[in-house]
Amino acid sequence: MVTSAGFFEPNGSAQVNEPRRCVADGTLDITVMGMNSGTAMDGIDCALVRYRQLSPEAPLHMEVLKYDEIPIPQYIKKPVLTMLRETRTTPSLMSQLNVKLGNMFGETVQLFCEKHKIPIDCIDLIGSHGQTIWLLSMPEEGETRSAFCLGEGTVISSLTGVTTVTDFRMAEQAVGRQGAPLVALIDGLLLHHPTEWRICQNIGGIANLCVIPPDSEGGVDAMVDWDCGPGNMFIDAAMRYFTNGQMEYDRDGEWGAQGVVNQDIVDKFLDNNKYCNCLPPKTTGRETFGDNEAQEIIDSCLALGMSKYDTVATITRITAQNIVKQYRTFFPRFNIDIDKIAGVYMCGGGARNPNIIKYLREQLPNSKILKLDDTGVPSDAKEAVSFAQQALEAILGRAALVPINSDTLTPNTISGKIAPGLRWRELMAMAVKFGQGQTRLPTVKEMVIDRPYTYRQA
Repeated sequence: MVTSAGFFEPNGSAQVNEPRRCVADGTLDITVMGMNSGTAMDGIDCALVRYRQLSPEAPLHMEVLKYDEIPIPQYIKKPVLTMLRETRTTPSLMSQLNVKLGNMFGETVQLFCEKHKIPIDCIDLIGSHGQTIWLLSMPEEGETRSAFCLGEGTVISSLTGVTTVTDFRMAEQAVGRQGAPLVALIDGLLLHHPTEWRICQNIGGIANLCVIPPDSEGGVDAMVDWDCGPGNMFIDAAMRYFTNGQMEYDRDGEWGAQGVVNQDIVDKFLDNNKYCNCLPPKTTGRETFGDNEAQEIIDSCLALGMSKYDTVATITRITAQNIVKQYRTFFPRFNIDIDKIAGVYMCGGGARNPNIIKYLREQLPNSKILKLDDTGVPSDAKEAVSFAQQALEAILGRAALVPINSDTLTPNTISGKIAPGLRWRELMAMAVKFGQGQTRLPTVKEMVIDRPYTYRQA
């Protein structure tokens, strides 16, 4: 609904219980399903998001209509993790896995809709990150920068009937960037503030950060971001090891809280790890901080007679201390004063680990440690929401924000690969009519949350 002042009313009245049709009237009104499966493979985050915009120059309005996490089936998870750990496979198996993962993501959309009683044809567009198999973002001599994310988009669109955008990382690498992190767009739009310096700190399988200066000092046009290093990946590997796969993560940090940190092991790892000491821009993944690397730390702990709780506590400290190390080591290179950071907004599974949060509060006394939920978007849903918006920008042909510390600032107007669905022409008619006559649409720099999400909606 548009008010007399020309803005959408934040009435939270978006309908998700009946079929929709895209209207080509020069405005934007679209419902997008964003999906993300992170490096830890602990579940598929699904966010159904409604976007509305009166014109390309107006603020983008958004509302998270429904969020949920759908478990990854073990028949997919176990072989993928085994393959990544052993780094042995065949072209045949990889080809089949691409289709199996496509089926998994398509079936996830169907399960999400069945669970929440949402007709699948009320979804106009799907943005699926896929499953990262390998990310070679910082190649050595003789190597080629590349990214390998599986989960075939044409399979997803065929199963669901919905136009699907996938493979966002390769589009970034094609213009000379590293292909990760991919969330500065949503971080900046959610967190930029007139006068405050803010950080969005994600701790998924890998930890990554985005610094958003106040609008008075550049705001979304002056963001910096990079992957910090290990997030939950080492912790999860230790939990699987000590429980023979029965526990896949340290729920509420219970194991870590019972242990004593071996500070020597933490310091030795962080002092000697090449990636943690590498100057940004930098990106990483399971190929650098996977199960094999985690096992080396576990073996070192056990060789010293440490208990399983001490080991998990020590590995957890590696994650937390490295985040602070990244701030203190590299912020000065970007003229960022750590003492001026007003808020660190946490998201990802690690944001629920009290041992990590306690350490950050102790080490960053001048900054509030907050949850991204305070913005109105669930912290667990952030990356899924990001891929929903990146899919939107792809079908509009609109460039996304690029952090200033990227390898290149070349705008990338089409940020993924598009697999048309049943309503492809209808969707494109709306996209073409929106900003018709403009050669390039202006990048979104202002977003309005129409209604904060609460988990009571789920």
